[in-house]
Parts: sequence; structure tokens; C-alpha cells
Amino acid sequence: MAPEYGCAGIVSSMGDVYSFGILLMEVFTRKKPTDEMFQGDFTIRRWVCDSLPDAIMEIVDSNLVTGEEGAGQEIEECFLMVMGLAMECTSDFPEERISMEDAIVRLKHTQQKFNQNVSISLVIN
Repeated sequence: MAPEYGCAGIVSSMGDVYSFGILLMEVFTRKKPTDEMFQGDFTIRRWVCDSLPDAIMEIVDSNLVTGEEGAGQEIEECFLMVMGLAMECTSDFPEERISMEDAIVRLKHTQQKFNQNVSISLVIN
């Protein structure tokens, strides 16, 4: 839940952006914000933030990572791009969050990069 909604009951489209960022984290880590590992100030957002950039592959859902050789570094960069976007969506203050339009552009760019890397990996292997 967006901080401004939880504290003051303020509903806005920027709250939706916050929720989208949390959803990205959930999908790519396979963890819920209500997971028992998240207690007190240790939230899914803090966990993701603490992993950036060096430990990103430790939090990414292992089901998303194939054993394919060749494009590992590029795939890791795609995960970093997605989690970086998720962090921008979940800034504490609504005015610091990325717009949904810009988030979609960034996701499409990440998807193109991922598709290029998968194609290169398939050709190499």
C-alpha cells in the first residue's frame, strides 16, 4: 500500500504506480510483501534495494533463470533494469515516482533488450 494512502488515506494514480512497483518485485522475486521474512522496517522494498546492484541474482526467482550459458550478464542487466524501475515506482513520496507512461516505455525497452539477448543466446548455443 502506498505510504500516502496508509498514513493519510490519499488516493491517486501515483498510488497505483507504487502498487505496480510492488507487483514487479513480487513477480520477479516470487515473494509477497506479507512474507514472514519481512518484519518491521525490513520490507520487500528494503530487501530489493539492499540487493542492488551486486546481489540481484540472489533475490530473483530461480524459476526465471535458466541454465543457459552465454547471455548471463545481459539477463542480469535486464533484471537490474526491472528492479530499478520497481524502486522508482515505489519512492516514498508520490512526486518522486516515475509516471506510469514512462514506466511502460522502460518496460518495453527492457523487453526488447531481453529478447535480443535470448536470440543471441540461442544462436550461440
